[in-house]
Amino acid sequence: MTRTPPSPAPVPLRSIAEVERDTGVARATIRIWERRYGFPAPLRDDRGERVYPDDQVEQLRLMKQLLDQGHRPARLVAAGAEGVKRLAAGPATKAAPRPRAASKLLRLLRDHDAQGLRQELQARLDQLGLARFAGQEIATMNTLVGDAWASGELEIHQEHLYSDSVYEVVRTAIAALGGDVRPEAPQVLLTTFPQEPHGLGLLMAQAMFALEGCPTVSLGVRLPIEQIAASARAYRADLVGLSFTGCQNPTHVQRGLEELRGMLPAAIRIWAGGVCPALAKRPIPGVRVVRDVRAVPGLLAEEFALPPREKTVD
Repeated sequence: MTRTPPSPAPVPLRSIAEVERDTGVARATIRIWERRYGFPAPLRDDRGERVYPDDQVEQLRLMKQLLDQGHRPARLVAAGAEGVKRLAAGPATKAAPRPRAASKLLRLLRDHDAQGLRQELQARLDQLGLARFAGQEIATMNTLVGDAWASGELEIHQEHLYSDSVYEVVRTAIAALGGDVRPEAPQVLLTTFPQEPHGLGLLMAQAMFALEGCPTVSLGVRLPIEQIAASARAYRADLVGLSFTGCQNPTHVQRGLEELRGMLPAAIRIWAGGVCPALAKRPIPGVRVVRDVRAVPGLLAEEFALPPREKTVD
């Protein structure tokens, strides 16, 4: 007589309230990490509520321990479960202190000093020049502010103050270029897909294109795909630039790029930049992935035979 093997024991799952209690990580922070970094990756119970397996709860507990030592959430998520275990098993050492400039930026945000923040950003732009500020410094500051928000050190209104202040100083610097356009430069259109709410990547790209003398139209964020195609025709764009952050659904990004490519003539180039993991996956014919905005001058030379201006990047 054949015995029916026993059913495997159900995997223990915990609610977000239990995870908060057992790890010390606030439930709001857990949700932020899920959206921003893709971890944790909860399951759903019969009511559609988030539930978490033990391995994810343990990783969160160790991450909280390391966060208290000064580690950054983005780096811990990138290290993965095994990396977090190794760090937690090692000697309890404080992470390297933040550079003075980074600490000053966060202090100004915590103090709600809008004027001081803009003065600090302007001083950095004046010191570095627009190319380095837009091509490198903004990305560094974005990571700093994003990590501080994800760890609960900053609130969302403080992150918005940071973004608005960066917009102000960079757009003023672009305007100071006086619309110095090269007639042989391609017409550029910048925007994002409907699901993308963040526009600092567009601002960085706009600065780099302006420095290269490209006539550029930025339509901001959340433009429907059919409207991107319509605006590309209306503005007679030679190049459509799109920005993607890590919060985007990779499937939506891939399908949206394929859809847009099919709507536009092959002569209109599509460049996609940002930190979305989907951009590192299956290549899409006719879509150029720009991994670093500082590559814009070289790519313009490659695709449009537009020689880089001297000293564009400091």
